[in-house]
Amino acid sequence: CLQTDYHFEYTECDSSGSRWRVAVPNPSVECSGLPDPVKGKECTFSCASGEYLEMKNQVCSKCAEGTYSLGSGIKFDEWDELPAGFSNVATFMDTAVGSAESKADSCNNSTWTPRGNYIESNRDDCTVSLIYAVHLKKSGSVFFEYQYVDNNIFFEFFIQNDQCKEMESTADKWVKLTDNGEWGSHSVTLKSGSNILYWRTTGILMGSKVVKPVLVKNITIEGVAYTSECFACKPGTFSDKPGASGCQVCPRNTYSEKGAKECTKCQEEMYYAEEGSSACTERPPCTSKDFFQIHTPCDKEGKTQIMYKWIEPKICREDLPDALSLPPSGERQDCPPCNPGFYNNNASSSCSPCPPGTFSDGTQECRACPAGTEPALGFEYKWWNILPGNMKTSCFNVGNSKCDGMNGWEVAGDHIQSGAGGSDNDYLILNLHIPGFKPPTSVTGATGAELGRITFVFETICSADCVLYFMADVNRKNTNVVESWERSKEKQSYTHIISKNASFTFTWAFQRINEGQDSRQFINDMAKIYSITVTNAVDGVASSCRACALGSEQSGSSCVPCPAGHYIEKETSQCKECPANTFLSIHQVYGREACIPCGPGSKSTKDHSACFSDCLVSYIRDNQSLNYNFSSLSQVGSLMSGPSFTSRGTKFFHFFNISLCGNE
Repeated sequence: CLQTDYHFEYTECDSSGSRWRVAVPNPSVECSGLPDPVKGKECTFSCASGEYLEMKNQVCSKCAEGTYSLGSGIKFDEWDELPAGFSNVATFMDTAVGSAESKADSCNNSTWTPRGNYIESNRDDCTVSLIYAVHLKKSGSVFFEYQYVDNNIFFEFFIQNDQCKEMESTADKWVKLTDNGEWGSHSVTLKSGSNILYWRTTGILMGSKVVKPVLVKNITIEGVAYTSECFACKPGTFSDKPGASGCQVCPRNTYSEKGAKECTKCQEEMYYAEEGSSACTERPPCTSKDFFQIHTPCDKEGKTQIMYKWIEPKICREDLPDALSLPPSGERQDCPPCNPGFYNNNASSSCSPCPPGTFSDGTQECRACPAGTEPALGFEYKWWNILPGNMKTSCFNVGNSKCDGMNGWEVAGDHIQSGAGGSDNDYLILNLHIPGFKPPTSVTGATGAELGRITFVFETICSADCVLYFMADVNRKNTNVVESWERSKEKQSYTHIISKNASFTFTWAFQRINEGQDSRQFINDMAKIYSITVTNAVDGVASSCRACALGSEQSGSSCVPCPAGHYIEKETSQCKECPANTFLSIHQVYGREACIPCGPGSKSTKDHSACFSDCLVSYIRDNQSLNYNFSSLSQVGSLMSGPSFTSRGTKFFHFFNISLCGNE
């Protein structure tokens, strides 16, 4: 046999941890005189990262340029298709309604989907597992990065051994939520032997909200075995030094093929390439989709300029036939007025917030609130010449960094609209931070569920499957989707009630399409927000004043809180308790009309926050008074409905506490 006719392999390890190196003929080769088996390296041996085991002499050697190794590990960072060894298994929730056979096909199309740099979970309420089985020669670990922002999906990662028993190390198998746009990481130790890894997701679809899928990338498993060869760098990456443990990404306007030592420059006048490209792409002629317009801040003359800018990085050519050039910039227009609660500060040619205790409608100077009134604090943004100080905008894409640093939204006079971004599947982000909520002084003692509210007017104009998400983050813990809208939506208003005094960050995220594409097709799809109104914000400004209760002292011209169940008497501006069997409106407490009568047969609670029945009912018929006592029915009864199911079979119940009377 010639050396090219065979290769070396190790035998399985024996009970003492020993093995042999044997020569194995290559496929379709028949020859004699193979080298004799020799004692192999111990089973736990592995080379360091950047090295491979040269089997002829059983020594570690450095990987050549253009290749890399993890030593005893394997890494999955290419997700153009499902890598070898991975499998998808979709199941449905087995329920008591309907036969299992009739639902068996409902999850056939549910799967984890490769998206290039990452893999994406299902969005429906099927349970789908991404499975990988691996045999470790020694104890090791598994590490992966993920995005998990929507708690309407259950996401778990766990490990089973070859007897299908769940391992102790996966007792805490629920993966933590991440913030929008951030990649979290998760790692678990693995025992030697067979390990079956499960990434499992289940959507909980209650209503029509769009579920944001789980994303996973860069799965690395350590402890697999010795590496007898180095892996070639994938297209779009390179390694320029021997002994590399990973490959670097090719910069913009360069490319590389598989196993590259360096990246090759594109001919930039005619071609371009994104970061990590495997080839150069011909530059197209410029169209109206390659530029956008912005409004400059107001100057001292109260004018704003309309400016046109190329979308960066600019990839189109102006010198081709039918190509458009950038429209002329500089057209001057009158600036819109200041927003309510702000005034025109001539010193800085900008709008400044009114000082505490004053108010303005945005067109006049700030004025002090009259005695017996207090500022109605909040924010009302309806003019968009610059982004308000408590708002910020950003852009991110889970698959690339093209739009990092770009504005996600642009101001446009009477509205703010989604920006151009870098790709059609960018998330265009707009944030509003409110540090807390405080009801008016006069009602701080009242018991009501509403502390404040946020209302916004918006529309979406889309030719594709765009989505606008509205999200809320309480105390910077995690961001939850409050509501979402798909495709084009006519101009409409949406209100969200705040019932908790906490720090809130509200987020609007607009995505044109879910899947990335090389070309821009839907840049004209957009979301517009015309106004955002927040009531009772602790750091708010005032566009008006409202009546409040005054202290009884002579010097008491400042507002005081009314006790629970008290309204403000118009004549005296004093707090006065609501009459018996009325309850206090949570929206306004000024005047006797704020006390609303209870319905027939009911009485008010002591604090006038609600009405209830005391189990005693009087009824007059034919000049006779009939009195009924239902006290024996005053206990609270609990009732749980039978199981209900979503369209895919997820089981849920309705639970009721019922009291007919007698309980405040």
